[in-house]
Amino acid sequence: MIDHDRLFKELLTTFFVEFIELFLPEVVAYLEGDSIEFIDKEVFTDVTAGEKYEADLVVKARFRGQESFFLIHLEHQARTEADFAQRMFRYFARLYEKFGLPVYPVALFSYETPVRPEPNVHQVAFPNKVVLQFNYDVIQLNRLNWRDFLRQPNPVASALMAKMNIAPAERRQVKFECLRLLATLRLDPARMQLISGFIDTYLRLGAEEEKLLRDEIAKMEPVQQEEVMRIVTSWMEEGIEQGLQQGKQEATLSLILRQLLRRIGVLSPELQARIQQLSLPQLEDLAEALLDFTKEEDLVAWLPPASEHSQPEE
Repeated sequence: MIDHDRLFKELLTTFFVEFIELFLPEVVAYLEGDSIEFIDKEVFTDVTAGEKYEADLVVKARFRGQESFFLIHLEHQARTEADFAQRMFRYFARLYEKFGLPVYPVALFSYETPVRPEPNVHQVAFPNKVVLQFNYDVIQLNRLNWRDFLRQPNPVASALMAKMNIAPAERRQVKFECLRLLATLRLDPARMQLISGFIDTYLRLGAEEEKLLRDEIAKMEPVQQEEVMRIVTSWMEEGIEQGLQQGKQEATLSLILRQLLRRIGVLSPELQARIQQLSLPQLEDLAEALLDFTKEEDLVAWLPPASEHSQPEE
């Protein structure tokens, strides 16, 4: 499964100013770009519900030409949430209370459905009076047309086009345009890898689509084609390595289960599930340890507690 939160956090922390330039140009007008400071992870407890919430990104910045500061709170959502507007206000209130600085709230929605517009306000009102009207900016990718970002010389545009409103028949074309734009940016290798990995994660093509994509790349002018092919080749190498790793893990798991069957008998579904959650290094350790097992209790004693298992990404 794709770890959406991790991918977006890497992208947004690496290219935060570029993100603001792309989607909030009016903020750039008063933001001192070299004053950006990421605030340590903020955790808030909902006393009534007994739950903890964690703000995604909180950035401290200076007003251009001034000595005063403000905060930008950027919250990424990979799924819909009924009480999201209320949660945005809760974050705003607690950040404002803690730091005593103006807070500029922004919500970034990256899910595919639903396409209905997300609210950008939290209101507390009575029949005779509005007591509170809290507003925040909403960037909802599935309501943005990727074609509007084709000529934006911005690494965030090249990445996030992959999550915008794309018809199934347009996926190959969008991936090509993401690559074309990325090739013009001349980023350092690490940042290039971050963007290209983001694109490939969200725009995986079928075999026929990949062939058509390569045909289109072949028509590019030589310098740009060379840069794009370097990116595509890195994807292929990474995919081969991942495939080899996965194949090795599956083979090791199969061998271990057969060996355990011979040494201690049929395993319960629960034990099989715990073994299947082990990482490849853990499986390799188990392959050696099981040679000393004579009963099921030996396996149970060897297995790490459930919390230490390698968990699948959400």
